[in-house]
Amino acid sequence: MIISIASGKGGTGKTTVAVNLALSLRNVQLLDCDVEEPNAHLFLKPEVHSKKVATIPVPQVDESLCDYCGKCREVCAYNAIAVFPGDENRKGSGVLIFPHLCHGCGGCTLLCPQHAIREVEKEIGVIEAGTCGDMQFVHGKLNIGEIMSPPLIRQVKQYICQSRTVIIDAPPGTSCPVIGSVKGSDFCILVTEPTPFGLHDLVLAVEVLEKMQIPFGVVINRSDIGDGGVDAFCRSKQIPILMRIPFDKEIAFLYSNGVPFVTEKKEYLQKFADMFAAIGAIVNGKSSG
Repeated sequence: MIISIASGKGGTGKTTVAVNLALSLRNVQLLDCDVEEPNAHLFLKPEVHSKKVATIPVPQVDESLCDYCGKCREVCAYNAIAVFPGDENRKGSGVLIFPHLCHGCGGCTLLCPQHAIREVEKEIGVIEAGTCGDMQFVHGKLNIGEIMSPPLIRQVKQYICQSRTVIIDAPPGTSCPVIGSVKGSDFCILVTEPTPFGLHDLVLAVEVLEKMQIPFGVVINRSDIGDGGVDAFCRSKQIPILMRIPFDKEIAFLYSNGVPFVTEKKEYLQKFADMFAAIGAIVNGKSSG
């Protein structure tokens, strides 16, 4: 089963839930897909066994073959190519490639009538894989200055091991990186906090998952502060509240020292195991239905 952990906003405790859930189960693989700012490794301290450079193919134009027809510009949905045909003598003609906008789809290479475009690999980040005890661990690190994380997220997800329970720590928000991370999940845990901001962004995340038709439930972190807006929303939408984690000074202290709280507060091992069982019942019930 593949379980993604997401949140409409940052700082709700998404990585906390992902790490502690993973440590509460057996035969687990954790993928940190928050590639712009991965931090699960700070708590798990995995032993890294392999490191792989992540790349995407970007176009390179041979202007000795190019007739500046502009077909490549037309086919590029991301405006990563600009073509200047110049005057009748082709004075001032040229092609500009914007690698940071390129998604590596290959459409321009495939459809160039003059076969003037070839693809070259551009480094965008690194993927590290290792172990934390019996747990398999994989995360991606996007290079500083890169603006697109979905290609790296897709490459991290290529490491998914179907024979294990897979926990995916997704980026915060509701944009393309989140969609790329949770896509293909059997279930998504939305981590929120009982505040107006938490509710606002939870509503956005719920809309995304409903459109993606991925079953989901909610974990309320710092559950004894704020107001009752999140509870009321979940009741109105019949969204299961899978767990409540209180505003606990000891949990905050452990977090600030990079210690997963299930290692010290053993009672949470069973709580996370019970949540996993509840998720399994939801997924299996949906499948049989």
